[in-house]
Amino acid sequence: MADENKNSLADELRAHFGDRISNVVEYVGQTTIEVQPIHWLEIARELRDLPQFRFEQLIDLCGVDYLAYGEDEWATSEEATSRGFSRGVEGAAGPGRFSWSTRPRHEQWQRRFASVTHLLSLSNNQRLRVRVFAPEDALPVVPSVTSVWPVADWFEREAFDLFGIVYEGHPDLRRILTDYGFVGHPFRKDFPLIGNVEVRYDPEAKRVIYEPVTSVSPRVLVARVVREDSRWKTARDEAADDWKDN
Repeated sequence: MADENKNSLADELRAHFGDRISNVVEYVGQTTIEVQPIHWLEIARELRDLPQFRFEQLIDLCGVDYLAYGEDEWATSEEATSRGFSRGVEGAAGPGRFSWSTRPRHEQWQRRFASVTHLLSLSNNQRLRVRVFAPEDALPVVPSVTSVWPVADWFEREAFDLFGIVYEGHPDLRRILTDYGFVGHPFRKDFPLIGNVEVRYDPEAKRVIYEPVTSVSPRVLVARVVREDSRWKTARDEAADDWKDN
């Protein structure tokens, strides 16, 4: 039987790290903390080594672009018509909605790029998400954790390639998915949906050539809608009913 008096992971984190962490959130069984880049390496070592945490395994590391977070170009459950659910619609801000001067800023996410790490403690059977925001948008830089969890090597290269996040201290930071000479970072929200250039074989020149995109029209492809999952609400309601019955 579980110890009902045992502190939650969030409580343990607050008690140990104090003001070195912020935005400690427990949601649908997942604990998330936010860490300033200056503290990230020391906190990472403590999360790995201290017995009350013992996060030995890095499960995943990814980049996140919070540009226009919460803004959408989709008709969802509130606006959907008989023509279908989650239909792409014309952006309210029109062309250039992602310009630096007019970009929407969510009230919570004032910074743009974050590196998000997912950790697993096999010893304590716990999971933790750690979000580290880059201080600058123009050149996002955060510390590399390859010295703490070596498996972060290729994850950080992927985030660098796709989001342009620079991991300071990485032993071999270079692109891993895009082609040689690729321009830009394709997972940034202001990256053109049709790309910058297209490649084709020119039979007259007898070689592959790069040229401006002309064969594809811009369109809405990805639903960037923040939705509540009804399954979690149902689970919470059922758990509350069970607690009342007992």
